Amino acid sequence: MTIADWVRDWFRVTDVVILGYFVVINTSYLFLIVLATAEFVRHLRHRPFAGLDEMYRSPLTPGVSVLVPAFNEESNIVTSVQGMLALRYPQFEVIVVDDGSTDGTFERLRAEFDLVETPRVVPREVPAFGRVLGVYVPRLSPEPLTVVRKENGGKTDALNTGINLARQPLICMVDADSILDPQALLAVAKPFADDPLRTVATGGVVRVANGCSVVAGRIVEVRMPQRWLVRVQVVEYLRAFLLGRTGWSRLGGLLIISGAFGLFRRDLVVEVGGLDHNCIGEDAELVVRLHRHLRRTKRDYRVVFVAEPVSWSEAPSTARVLGWQRRRWHRGIAEILWKHRAMIANPRYGRIGLLALPYYVVFELLAPMVELAGLVMVPLGVWVGAVDATFAIRFLLVAYGYALVVNLIALTVEEFTFARYPRWKDLALATAASALENLGFRQVTAFWRAMGAWSAIRRSRQTWGVMTRTGFNEAP
Repeated sequence: MTIADWVRDWFRVTDVVILGYFVVINTSYLFLIVLATAEFVRHLRHRPFAGLDEMYRSPLTPGVSVLVPAFNEESNIVTSVQGMLALRYPQFEVIVVDDGSTDGTFERLRAEFDLVETPRVVPREVPAFGRVLGVYVPRLSPEPLTVVRKENGGKTDALNTGINLARQPLICMVDADSILDPQALLAVAKPFADDPLRTVATGGVVRVANGCSVVAGRIVEVRMPQRWLVRVQVVEYLRAFLLGRTGWSRLGGLLIISGAFGLFRRDLVVEVGGLDHNCIGEDAELVVRLHRHLRRTKRDYRVVFVAEPVSWSEAPSTARVLGWQRRRWHRGIAEILWKHRAMIANPRYGRIGLLALPYYVVFELLAPMVELAGLVMVPLGVWVGAVDATFAIRFLLVAYGYALVVNLIALTVEEFTFARYPRWKDLALATAASALENLGFRQVTAFWRAMGAWSAIRRSRQTWGVMTRTGFNEAP
């Protein structure tokens, strides 16, 4: 056998393996969507009897501390805080931690809420290294608002400072560029009220706020964004954040609760030491660490994803900001999997060790590398004669055609369950965005994600990048 024959055989085998990989990963997405659909049907059937009004009136409803880390968020911060203070919940407080902002974040808050400094000792129950410069409250208003100014230490340090200041048994972590639905806290806290002994964490849906109309911290009209880059992210968030996590929750293997909207038992967060300063994916790492701790101590517990309450967040509107975000996200996955590698394929950790973590290694961590390899290996395989044009067409249909079908099924499920986008034009734009996701967006984000994994391997300096905000669309 000649060297040319060896090369052709190698390409032939490699291309078939990559093709099989895409078949399995897209089928897994479809399976999660089926599970999510079953959960949505159950949820919608029980929604009239959810008892949120009773929960609002009950003196037994656990209090919530809403933690809002903020760094250079002057464009959105007042609108976001207004919306959080208007949430429908019997007992809660909002703690904004200004993490050394260099813009007008604090000045906007001080002017809007007439803040004055108050003497308050900040406990040290979890590690927080940035020096607190001052704690502020509204001068005369009864608003349950506390604003903390501290030296810059990163999002994790800001959240740990908020945890130390929190006075309620539940803590809700929310991004400063987020707007919560009025019933969001009630809905996401419902599992804690229903099963207070076992529920340790719940997560809510994150959707894209770009293009929506906002009045006084409330989303009053939902529209598709103007830019195609953001429209594609709407579809991506729908598939991954709503349907994917709902499916994993139904399997009992939820690993990620977004830092943009997650609710945790404060005592357990303190028990495991707060958020990890050394991991850039601090929100997901906390969930995995809770799984690890509770499995080791042999406690019965639940981590639940709730599909109904929504946190509306501003998605990146430029390729530069999107690139920073995707590199950071994938580096976080790599760091989490490496830190908790002893859990992978370990029967001691049940479904988390045997199913969820191996899935994340194979179909999340390695996915961008396989995608980029396919983009290179299949054309080369055709060029050297290892595979024919029929195989190349089959590869495109499986890798991208199948993915488009999965996206369209996800859109259909969303439309028949929650129907957040009521206009036919918005549905048409979402359908077009589903196709565009496979024509350039996936390939470029795969490159960014691979760069994030490489930075984790090299252990280069962690950086968030410049996350420029354009601000919400404030309706008159």
